[in-house]
Amino acid sequence: MVSQIEQLTLLQKVIDYIEEHIKDEINPEKLAKLVGYSPYHFSRIFYKHIGYTIMDYVLKRKLQFALHELVNGNKILQIALDYGFETHSGFTKAFKKCFGTPPSLYKQHCPKSLPQKLDLMSLHKKNTGGIVMQPKIVKTKSFSVAGKTFEINKENVTYTRDAPAYWEQEGLTDGSIERFLYKLLSPRKHGEYCINLTSSYNEDKFNYLFAVEYDQDIELPDGITHLQIPDTTYAIFRTPLVELEQFVSAIKGTWIYILEDWFPQSAYEVDEDSFDFEFYDEHCHYWDFEKIYMEIYIPIKERG
Repeated sequence: MVSQIEQLTLLQKVIDYIEEHIKDEINPEKLAKLVGYSPYHFSRIFYKHIGYTIMDYVLKRKLQFALHELVNGNKILQIALDYGFETHSGFTKAFKKCFGTPPSLYKQHCPKSLPQKLDLMSLHKKNTGGIVMQPKIVKTKSFSVAGKTFEINKENVTYTRDAPAYWEQEGLTDGSIERFLYKLLSPRKHGEYCINLTSSYNEDKFNYLFAVEYDQDIELPDGITHLQIPDTTYAIFRTPLVELEQFVSAIKGTWIYILEDWFPQSAYEVDEDSFDFEFYDEHCHYWDFEKIYMEIYIPIKERG
């Protein structure tokens, strides 16, 4: 019986082949033959470890590389032809179906560096539960939040921006604080923020704010903190789609991937003048979805 590590080694061979032949025609049969599996068995193993069907993954990677060329000034028709799309409209249609927006809009939110090569063994060790795709780069306007601050011993946190430490706090695991904030503030937008407030000068404690948007004129009671988030450019990472029991490890693994893999290879550094945070909306409601995800917002600026 083939072990998980052996399967990942074979799949890495496939991932590498896709990267090296990203502009060629690629089909599941060719990839299965590459590693000596039947197409059916290969499809099942690929989906299990990668989190996408074979051709969905191939399409996403083709579109990400194509977008990089678009951002760097290449003509969209030539890009479409180079990546196997017969027409401009065919490329645009495929892109919109995959990412939800046309390439002309999405290119404004594309990292300037090439899509990073995937290291399946590294992701497996980080326990992400799947592939962490390229982030969106988005500039947000200033907004207000309000919530309750928490403080924990920093020695219990693997990284300053570790995740999701707040779940262990009394009042959060049972949802009572979340319910209180929604009842008090009635925010127009659903979603909870876990915002890192720790400064580099506080070496002993890790502080964060569990909050919702504060978008109405409501007097805040004692114990509730108001915070203004400034205009910021964010790299927004989505955790892989996983079942509930993998959710916490997927978040922690994604954080480690961001800090150890993505930043060192990117054209960006952390913008220390703003706040990083985790954002949880209805997509992490395990009672509504079989697989769930959340988003990690990292304030960034281009390297000097």
